Amino acid sequence: MVMPGRAAELPGSRQPPQRAGFVELLFDVVLVFALTRLSDRLYTELNWRGFYSALVLTLAVWWVWYRMAWTANRYDPTRPMIQVMVLVTMFAALLLAAALPGAFQDRAAVFATVYVAVEVLRHLWLVLFAGDGYARLVSVRILFWACVSAVPWIVGIFTDQDTRVVLWSVAILIDYAGGLLDFPTPGLGRAGLRGQPIAEEHLTDRYRQVLIIAFGETILTSGIQFSPYGFERERTAALLVAFVTTVLLWQIYYYRAGEMLPAAIASSRSPAYVGDLGAYAHLVMVIGVAVTGVGDKLIIAHPFDGNRVAWTVTILGGPALFLVGRATLDYAAFSRVSWSRPIGIAVLAILAPATVALPPLLVAVAAALVVAGIAVSNVISWRLFPRRMTPPPGLPPAG
Repeated sequence: MVMPGRAAELPGSRQPPQRAGFVELLFDVVLVFALTRLSDRLYTELNWRGFYSALVLTLAVWWVWYRMAWTANRYDPTRPMIQVMVLVTMFAALLLAAALPGAFQDRAAVFATVYVAVEVLRHLWLVLFAGDGYARLVSVRILFWACVSAVPWIVGIFTDQDTRVVLWSVAILIDYAGGLLDFPTPGLGRAGLRGQPIAEEHLTDRYRQVLIIAFGETILTSGIQFSPYGFERERTAALLVAFVTTVLLWQIYYYRAGEMLPAAIASSRSPAYVGDLGAYAHLVMVIGVAVTGVGDKLIIAHPFDGNRVAWTVTILGGPALFLVGRATLDYAAFSRVSWSRPIGIAVLAILAPATVALPPLLVAVAAALVVAGIAVSNVISWRLFPRRMTPPPGLPPAG
């Protein structure tokens, strides 16, 4: 068992963080901009191709943020070398966010070049200046995988758009496969990160922060969408439904598992494994919140217009994706999943064909009622049947 105090043994850290530093919170401001650009991109290309291309770009942006969060967890973020790296990565992320609307068209070279540069140079920086012993070898392994994924990223610049989507999908798969497989590298083996202690308070603080940012971006875009219309009755009703849905999703997230994740990580035999599981749970929830935000823009702009299949999928799919991520978080904290999650997902799936002929606002009301039912069931269930925190056992440390 890894106790909270073990965080002091983190490799590469002289003073491991327990809370996110100010420079990390500043980095998150760029993430707000990136999420806004992604939301705008999906809103203007609301079809299956648009969904998929937005997903690829979201995974790329998330990977930059995610690796930075784990780097700050392994090192003391108050060290000048680390702060310089965070600030340079922040500027690179700003360029990535600015290139997002045309990432698969005229800004492909900017997006791919900046992405590859930040992933390769950041870990090269850690190898040369910020690491020692085990920590340096971890960075060498991650650098190897970043160089491998760089090939399809760069080749994709010189291809047509359809081929670019395929190549960049391969590049993203390489990046995530490296993390899931613990960065196996010729001559060095795996990184062995799963068995290492982590600063659980810092890591979960970062996860909460990024989800709060996603919620905030949703509220921000809803307000911006609403402002030009004044206070027309149907659009005011749409804004209210959008706001209530966001608040309910926040309540579903935070109630119990969201607040107990740090203790679940600390009590696991493989804290990094549970931390990784929590990361992917938050990734799915962030995507769900972002898609919900696009649905909010739709119901405000077209509350009683003729509906479309893509609109219904967006309005109902956002909360459904959020529940998938929330179920994963349940498993990370309790080794079980509350029945309200799969039931809610099933109800939303059933509602899709049943509500496709309804105006967008009424579809959103139906989704809000499902989410409200889950939120209420959470409170009742916990009051009647309190659950013990039992994180999944994790995997044995990889050699």
